[in-house]
Amino acid sequence: MMMFRLLAAILAALLISPAAATDAELARASGTPDIPGLKIVWLAPWGDVRNARPWRNIIVHQTEGPAGSARGGAQAQAKNPTRRGVTVWVETDGTVYWAVAENLVPTHGDGANRNDNKYIDNRPTYRQVVRDNSIGVEFAGNYPDVTTGPTEAQIAAWKILVRVLRARYDIPPGRVYAHNWIDYKDARYCEGCTLATMAREWGE
Repeated sequence: MMMFRLLAAILAALLISPAAATDAELARASGTPDIPGLKIVWLAPWGDVRNARPWRNIIVHQTEGPAGSARGGAQAQAKNPTRRGVTVWVETDGTVYWAVAENLVPTHGDGANRNDNKYIDNRPTYRQVVRDNSIGVEFAGNYPDVTTGPTEAQIAAWKILVRVLRARYDIPPGRVYAHNWIDYKDARYCEGCTLATMAREWGE
C-alpha cells in the first residue's frame, strides 16, 4: 500500500510539474514565445513583464463579428492600439491574436458602470474594474445570432490563455470578469458570462 502511494505521488508530480514550470517560464518570457497548446499570432510581442501595465483584472468580451473577424479586428487594433477594442483577440478556430503591447491601454469597457448586483456583487467592481487596470480578451463569432456561445476551439484556447494571463500578471481567478458583469450591456445576451464563469471554475 505504501509503495502504491509513493508511485502515485511520483506520477502526480511528473504530470503536474511540466505545466507548472511552463506557467512560471511564460510569466517571465519576452518576445514571441511558443505557448504549448495555443496557435498565437504575435502582432505585438511581449516585452519585459516588469514594464507591462499593472493589470489587476481580465475582462472577457464577445463581438458580433462573423467567423474570421478576429484577425481583422486585431490588425486594426495593432495599427491604432488605443482605439475601442482589446489587447487579445480569439478567433472561432481558437487562433489567438496578441494585438497590443502590454504597456498600452485599448479603449474597452464602459467605466464599470454596473451596480445592480445582477450577476455578481458589484461593490468591489463599480467604477473600479476599468480599462486602465484590466486586460481585455475579445472572442469573435456570435453573428448573426448574438446568443451563440463560444466554439469548442475557443474554449480549449481560453483554458490555456487564461492560465497564461493569470500567471503572467498574477491575477487570481476571482478577478476574471464578463463584460456584462461590470457594465450595462446588450440585454439580448450575457456578454462573456460563459467564458468568465469557466475561468473561475477552472480556478488554480
